[in-house]
Formats: sequence, structure tokens, C-alpha cells
Amino acid sequence: MRYTPREADPVFDSIEPVIRFSGMSLVELTVSRRKSSVQIRVVVYKNTVGVDDCSRVHRAILPRLELAFPGEDLYVEVSSPGIDRLIKDGAEFAHYPGRGLRCYRTDISEWTGGKLLSSDTEKITLEGKDGTIDLNYSIIAKAKLDHSLE
Repeated sequence: MRYTPREADPVFDSIEPVIRFSGMSLVELTVSRRKSSVQIRVVVYKNTVGVDDCSRVHRAILPRLELAFPGEDLYVEVSSPGIDRLIKDGAEFAHYPGRGLRCYRTDISEWTGGKLLSSDTEKITLEGKDGTIDLNYSIIAKAKLDHSLE
């Protein structure tokens, strides 16, 4: 797994403050073109994200997206990460302190789980049944949220 710093993105930069003001964080933004429409997928996070939260964010960001894509037919989907989200990039760990995680490690070819204590640009720290452990991103093949470890 790699830690990839976020590059400047005008769409991200225009909707992220609105989402943050709603008490959530923007985990993922995907923009893709489909024939004559633009599909925008937004993943937001806070401790518990419900349908009402997603609906509220959708209504809040839609005007900014319409300005970013004038005259385009927009399809906007807002969702939560889900209880077993596959983490796509090391930078995403920063959204989940205190959450349960499972990481597949390349150094031992096995899953390691625990509660995420911290993350930085090099590693994550998990608290498991055997104490705390630091895992460098270089040995994490894949990682996913696991609510059973919370």
C-alpha cells in the first residue's frame, strides 16, 4: 500500500469545506464522464453516517458541482464508507482513528487486526489483543475496516 498525498483538485477543494462544515470528512471523490453525463461519487465519513446525512450532503454540494460542471447532466451519489470498506490508499487511514481494521501483511502472509490508534505518512499503529503494533505501508497489501474489532 502506498501513501499518496492528495493533489490539488478544484472539485475536491470546492466541496470539501461544505462537507467538513456538515461535521463529516470527504474520504473519496470520483468524477467520470459517461456519454452525455458526468457521474460524481462522493464518500463521506463520521462516526455514524445515515441516509439523512448523505441526503443533506448531496443537497449542500449540488450547487457547487453545478457551478463546476455548467450545463452538464450530473449524476451525484453520496455514500458512507460502509462497515467493511476496502481502504484504497494509505492517506485514507487518517479518517478512521479508533476504528477496527484488518491489514493483510506481506511480511507474514497473514491478516493483522486491531483498533487504529494513529497514522502518518509512513505507518499505522494498531492496538490489538497482543498490544500495539506499527505497520509500515510497505508491508500492507490490503486493508479494510472491520467493525468487529472496535
